[in-house]
Amino acid sequence: MVTRFYIACVFLLFSTASVAFDKLTASVDRNPVLVGEYFTLTISADGRVSGQQPDTSALARQFVMGPINTGSSTRIINGQASSETTWQMQLMSRKAGDITIPAFTVAGKSSEPIKLKVVARSNDADEQKDIFIKTELKPSKLFVQQAGLYTVKLYLGKDLLDGQLSAPAMEDAQVTLLGKQKEDYEVVDGRRYMVISREYLLQPQKSGEYTIEPPIFNGQVRENYRRMSVSAMGKAETIDVQPVPETYNGAWLPSELVNLSEEFQPISDEVVVGTPITRTITLTALGVTKEQLPEIRLPEVDGFRSYPDESERNQLARDGRVISQLVSSYALVPQTPGTYTLPEVKLPWFNTVINRVQYATLPARTLTVIADPNQTAPAIPNMTAPSQNQQAIESTIVEVPVEKTLLDWGILLSGYVLWIFTLIFVWLGFIGRKKPAIETETNDTFKPRMSLSLLTQAAKANDKTRFYQLLSEFVTTELTTTSFSQWLKELDNAELKAEIVNLQAALYSEGTASANLEKIAKLISQIEKNQTDQKRSSLQPLY
Repeated sequence: MVTRFYIACVFLLFSTASVAFDKLTASVDRNPVLVGEYFTLTISADGRVSGQQPDTSALARQFVMGPINTGSSTRIINGQASSETTWQMQLMSRKAGDITIPAFTVAGKSSEPIKLKVVARSNDADEQKDIFIKTELKPSKLFVQQAGLYTVKLYLGKDLLDGQLSAPAMEDAQVTLLGKQKEDYEVVDGRRYMVISREYLLQPQKSGEYTIEPPIFNGQVRENYRRMSVSAMGKAETIDVQPVPETYNGAWLPSELVNLSEEFQPISDEVVVGTPITRTITLTALGVTKEQLPEIRLPEVDGFRSYPDESERNQLARDGRVISQLVSSYALVPQTPGTYTLPEVKLPWFNTVINRVQYATLPARTLTVIADPNQTAPAIPNMTAPSQNQQAIESTIVEVPVEKTLLDWGILLSGYVLWIFTLIFVWLGFIGRKKPAIETETNDTFKPRMSLSLLTQAAKANDKTRFYQLLSEFVTTELTTTSFSQWLKELDNAELKAEIVNLQAALYSEGTASANLEKIAKLISQIEKNQTDQKRSSLQPLY
């Protein structure tokens, strides 16, 4: 008998999942409620409902909503089983007045609407002395996209058991929590309070008059060993957001203070060709986020190669102000000697204190680039015109015909005979000494081949610094008589030139540039081979 009873219960338990319910109801746990006080809305169906839930999106226009919790239960009384499905959520109103909670519909069944009364808080209520909220916005006047610091302080005069503090809200604005909340103690009117502080970054996106909806606290405290529910609400604040001035041009940067600074390494204004210079520029601004800081674009300077590094952005809050900073580094590599001027850097920004456009500037700087003393300059042949004395001497040379005697003709003939015999002996000696000639050629090319071998070894070891030193030495001693920088400037092999530039970037900048060392060594070897072949083809035959 007992077994049959349990089987019937299990059958009824599972069969109710497919049974339609008859009634849908909605209720609140309190009415009226205070402004800023959370209350619970419960929607119930007298049956098991799966895969469906009421649409509560209409509540978002009037209430601050918590998550929906779904539950179901089954009861058996005197052999009769009954089921219930509930949906619960917490709601809170920021404004006083009479509000109607609309009807809800689930599986074709609808609930009745609820008329809710929301009562304004009394500023002189006793509970406000135990728990209250203070808010502050700095600066009090904002422009579009200007970042203000909204500070929230919750004062607790009783032992807190648990609680929930909502975030402030503002239409057409971004509100972001900065860092973590802080806990401290303060004495107000002779009473000691625990103070919970939070800082929010408030950034309006449109101009006009807006209201900052204050944060609301709901929680429980201990009083005389009893648990009590408490709540508190900050004061709403109206703010007039100013638009972007029509006369402003450029990237919009509203701030109370903007500063540009720079640092050079090495500090000297005189540098050697090929020596990298690290230029670090720092942009600091108040009242803007780090994402708003514009990238600093430096104009190109002839005679220098520039390799920008990745920028670093930072942001912090101090003394009621948001401070943002952008640090950008550049590697400047001088290519040719001379005197160069790095142009002035000028950045516009709008001063929100005096409502005027101003400019953050870096003055122009002059650098002197000198030749590398380790690189020998090519010898310049003396192409000066002959002097007047030389012209006078050359003009006095006169050819005088002389008659040849029989002895002269004999000497001349014997000379021709000796010359013919000499040619014959040279020709015979050249055939017999072909192999030593090849060995001599091998000895002449030993030095560049050995240099290429070291260059290849450095490439395989991926030693960029050693490879660049060997490359510069090989070029200046074997391929050209000019300096390495001049040879690179006149190089007509675009592929090799691009790889060498990448190698310089990898050596002199902190970016992600990379160079194919083995490819450079291969291309250099091909150039050396081509030059050798051209020299051989230009030799005149000896016979």
